[in-house]
Amino acid sequence: MPTLSMKRCSLVIMGLIFLLAAALVCNIFKISVIDNEKYQELANSNQFNSITISANRGSIYSSDGSILAQSATVFKVFIDPQSFNENDSDKKDITVDFLAETLDLDEKTILDKMSNLDSQYQVLKTKVEKPVVDEINEFLTENEISSISTEEDTKRYYPQNDLAASVIGFTNYDGEGWYGIEAYYDDELSGVDGKVISAQDGRQNEMPYRNEKLYEAQDGNSLVLTIDTTLQYYLEKNLEEMYNKYELDNRACGIIMNVNTGAILAMATCPSFDLNNPSEITDERTLEKLDLITDEEERTQAEANARELQWKNKAITETYIPGSVFKVITSSAAFEEDLIDLDNDTFYCTGVVDVSGTSIKCHKLEGHGMQSFKDALTNSCNPAFIEIGKRLGAEKFFYYFEAFGLTEKTGIDLPSEVSSIYASESSLGAVELASSSFGQTNKLTPIEMITAYAATINGGNLLTPYVVQKVLDADGNVISNTEPTIKRQVISEETSAIMRESLEYVVDNNGGSNAYIKGYKIGGKSGTSQKLDEYGEDDMRYVASYVCFAPADDPEIIMLIMADEPTTGEYYGSVVAVPCARSILEEVLPYLGYYPEYTDDELETLDTTVPSVEGTTLYNAESTLEELGLEYQVVGNGDMVVTQVPTSGNSIAKGGKVVLYTEANSEQEFVEVPNLVGSSLTQANQLLSSLGLNYVVTGASAEREDATVYSQSYAEGERVPVGTIIELNFVVKDQSG
Repeated sequence: MPTLSMKRCSLVIMGLIFLLAAALVCNIFKISVIDNEKYQELANSNQFNSITISANRGSIYSSDGSILAQSATVFKVFIDPQSFNENDSDKKDITVDFLAETLDLDEKTILDKMSNLDSQYQVLKTKVEKPVVDEINEFLTENEISSISTEEDTKRYYPQNDLAASVIGFTNYDGEGWYGIEAYYDDELSGVDGKVISAQDGRQNEMPYRNEKLYEAQDGNSLVLTIDTTLQYYLEKNLEEMYNKYELDNRACGIIMNVNTGAILAMATCPSFDLNNPSEITDERTLEKLDLITDEEERTQAEANARELQWKNKAITETYIPGSVFKVITSSAAFEEDLIDLDNDTFYCTGVVDVSGTSIKCHKLEGHGMQSFKDALTNSCNPAFIEIGKRLGAEKFFYYFEAFGLTEKTGIDLPSEVSSIYASESSLGAVELASSSFGQTNKLTPIEMITAYAATINGGNLLTPYVVQKVLDADGNVISNTEPTIKRQVISEETSAIMRESLEYVVDNNGGSNAYIKGYKIGGKSGTSQKLDEYGEDDMRYVASYVCFAPADDPEIIMLIMADEPTTGEYYGSVVAVPCARSILEEVLPYLGYYPEYTDDELETLDTTVPSVEGTTLYNAESTLEELGLEYQVVGNGDMVVTQVPTSGNSIAKGGKVVLYTEANSEQEFVEVPNLVGSSLTQANQLLSSLGLNYVVTGASAEREDATVYSQSYAEGERVPVGTIIELNFVVKDQSG
């Protein structure tokens, strides 16, 4: 009969058995149910071999069909170190020499990878072009080397190199989108990789498997942008000229947008960079600064910062104080609230105004005196806009500031857009309201500024800007098409019409400003802002900007030009940014199908195209030139025109002179070009006429009394033939904006 101690022992043993059984059941449940997916993957990884089929990344096209980004087949070269050392080690020397030269690799790098016996897969180089791979495969075949192989890969190409670089962005080493469109639409462009799954034995050898699975790769979608390559080229070319001329310390940017849809037709940051080699710093002035850094660690960091800076899209990732350009927003709000009478209101400027004990000066220290609203806008008179801001009051001012979208991101389909930095309604005291009203308080992104400005002239609609027009599948079918998005109507069409009229007046007033182009209706407002949050009065830096639109009476395009920290010559928006904008418009408007329609006054001062009279009789040549109102000078005793200066097709000012040579051996007369910078049109005309030289005017309307020559196409002292055309660039050195 079992004793009590034996019963107790049995119970303990049974309890332990029960606990072990329970633990075993729980563990089986955990493995088979809870962690089923984990162990299934482990089993599959041992039983099945998976080969990835890379999806092709979609292309990026401009609105005019140019390829901006595309992927092409390249190759990866790799080595199996274990196999190489077992089978091909006797060919090490010739292999290393060949690979080092062919792949442009360091011999030590190759040897290190060959010596890694713990690996069966070491990549020697990626993104190798097919001709190089063909050469490598020929070498491997000739030398019966089986441990080195190549496999297909893809490489991203940017056929336009640096065009629209900050908008397009680029891909990283792994083919993922970095910056710009490449990053924002990475999921659309990438597609989905495919797979081939096959069975393998315990030694990882592939086995015949009738149920082998193939999952086809889904190629990425392609994008059609709103960017027009011709407009983009015009924008970038002129931005670069402005950047170099005024030696901007903090770069420049520009935007051209369809004023009625929000479609971005061109967007650029200057200096740009080559998308095919984004890490290379190409800006000469940046390189000069880097060369001055002797500390290696400091230089490395400076180079990294410079690369990061050149990749940024200044138009959306940085804020700036807009200055007088912002007066367009203040004006629109006041007209919408019926606080200004366009025909009867006047504003008196003494040159300074006291705001709660703070003196705020006008740029014209002696004051503008009595002026209408249009004159106040043209004069960019701060005291007048302080008065307008006061009429609005803090509540109404901030209401419209918010309504114009200036407290939020625009929502443009590009990465890293930042928000504005602004004074809240509660912080708008009398002084803050005054400075805000003329644009010297709040900091906006250029894309915010141009989007708000567009609403003032397009009928009052605040739009969402966008850069992708269509998404296409791999077969070219349209998956989606972007339609204009109106966030809200901020002002009425009546107010918008007043703003269009007033801004056209700014350009046309007094015979034309620096933005004036004969035969075209243009509206615009420039700005010059102090960077008060970054610099003191003794070392102040400035931002020069201009926003313009055309045609002024029925706008299609709007453009913003911004020059950050000019360091040479002038820094006013009217002198730095406006001529750049005018040069762009001179090319853009004809391209878009807008041709000049001259007024009678403009026709009287229109340049004349030099006709071709070479090979004609002297009599016929003289008659032709007289009919065109051109003077002429005959050199030689012949009766036929052998050569002429200037040649046909060139434009010269009305009343210019053409030199006619009637003998083949006639020696041309040369004169030295005088210094014309600072001269008025009358002075330049008198001096050039006395030397027998012609001229053609660009820039501001030269008929303005305050317009002077800012630059000339031939340098002072240069010897040129009599009759040569000197291009004179006139500007109005206007401090109003």
